[in-house]
Amino acid sequence: MPASDTENLHRDRDRYVAFAYCWADVLIELDPDMNIVFASGALSPLLGRAADDLMGASVDVLLAPSDMARARQVLITARDHGRGEGHGIRLQGAEGVTAPMAVAAHCLDERAGHFSVGFRLRPTESESDRAHGVARDPVSGLYDTASFEKLAEQKLSSMRAAGTDIRMTVMSMPELDTLRDRLPADEQDPLLSTIGAILKVRSADGDTATRVGETGFGLLHDAGVDIDSLSREIAEFSASVDPEGTGLDVEAATVDAGDAEISDEDMAKGLIYTLNQFREASGRGLSIRNLSRNFANLAKEGVARVQNFKNIVAAGAFQLVFHPIINIGTGNIHHYEALARFGDAEASPFREITFAEESDLIFEFDIAMVRKVVDWLSRQPRNSDAYHVAVNVSGNSIDNDYYVDSLHRLLGENEWAKGKLLFETTESARMSDLDHANAFIQGLRDRGHEVCLDDFGAGSASFQYLASLEVDVVKLDGSAVQNARKSPKGQAFLSALTELCRRLDVETVAEMVDSPECLSFVRDCGVDYVQGFLFGKPSRNLKDFDPLPHRQLMRWN
Repeated sequence: MPASDTENLHRDRDRYVAFAYCWADVLIELDPDMNIVFASGALSPLLGRAADDLMGASVDVLLAPSDMARARQVLITARDHGRGEGHGIRLQGAEGVTAPMAVAAHCLDERAGHFSVGFRLRPTESESDRAHGVARDPVSGLYDTASFEKLAEQKLSSMRAAGTDIRMTVMSMPELDTLRDRLPADEQDPLLSTIGAILKVRSADGDTATRVGETGFGLLHDAGVDIDSLSREIAEFSASVDPEGTGLDVEAATVDAGDAEISDEDMAKGLIYTLNQFREASGRGLSIRNLSRNFANLAKEGVARVQNFKNIVAAGAFQLVFHPIINIGTGNIHHYEALARFGDAEASPFREITFAEESDLIFEFDIAMVRKVVDWLSRQPRNSDAYHVAVNVSGNSIDNDYYVDSLHRLLGENEWAKGKLLFETTESARMSDLDHANAFIQGLRDRGHEVCLDDFGAGSASFQYLASLEVDVVKLDGSAVQNARKSPKGQAFLSALTELCRRLDVETVAEMVDSPECLSFVRDCGVDYVQGFLFGKPSRNLKDFDPLPHRQLMRWN
């Protein structure tokens, strides 16, 4: 090697050492054949070794035999692709193996092919992740789907601005759980962390990949990434650690995310839609090969649905229907729940609302829904107590600054709606920060608007919500009510719940009351209000509830 090249290599090494030393407990430099040419750090206290004793030796002398396959995979990835990382890798010391360590590797000089590797004991959560409010799957080290959704639009925008030809690939490994079961317990998580490290290296900026369900993964990357080669690398690595030598069959599908005529926001939401469709298909046991539509067409469909839904919301091209909530003792209507209908007044909006939540459009719809309800209320007699309407708020919207700011601005401009407009927070999209959610709820109550916790009993977190959120009303999920009717224990539970709410000064509503028998049951359990098809289906015309169907059943005998 010419002297100038050697000097450059040493300069690069020293620069890298200066930056890496504060992160790594052990730092080594390897040549292309993975022989050690430099070593530094806590070699003596951690490994009982001296740097001079390691010069020229294969890196294998530092690797615990049980972790060697995974560690070498990280190093191969770094040597061949510029960088690599992994977690849970143990080093071989003079008196045994170390505790699991994090490892990061980076090429120093493309001409020489040397690369530097740092090992760190007790890896900590990234300060950057905390600062940006994102989270990772704890096993693979990849972003969880919610965080990936947050970052996708930003990453697409920066890649487009740089002129990058962008792709998104999803990868399915149907036998991943089976392979994990074949491995010893202490090697199961490291398998996933190594696969995650391989995917991260190929993704945009080395960190734009996500875990999708149990056996799926997704990554944004530039067009130069060879997905076939990536799939083979994962398959070969998994075979090397598999006791049976079989490994994983990796299925992959890629879509072009670079259409300049589609906005960054719409493209990102379309890609998220595609990931969700892939996750649902995987959950039903379908592989990529068995998806009924071409994957690229699925992404185009997602973008088209995003754009169509946004147009509907912007134009307010959906209808309001109303469903009464009735005082169980008097038979009087307390208020109406406002529901959306897209086209057919009889059709459930479940498909559209689910799509909006999965595509991160729900906050736009939620604020449009409030505007439409406020507009409807403004056209009713303001001196009448007959018009009180509840509108739903998704847990996702509570976490969205645009929604919260827009809502408070709207309420401030329409203070006459105080007492007439109620809010129902739903569990269908879980609230990630209960302190933040409670602050949002108290902000509405301070303005004079009652708040109901909807879908209570539908999820395991219901009592945590009730303990953390100060609300005026709890609406018992219809499925929970129906399940409670099946046994004496269910009735005792529901009765105890209504008594607890009464002690907390929280009123209760039972939904899905569709028969006289169900009405009698919830009344015996002490519920305050009821809602259900027994009193009519949702309607655009409030006259359909005057007189209220089956009102005579509400009176006490």
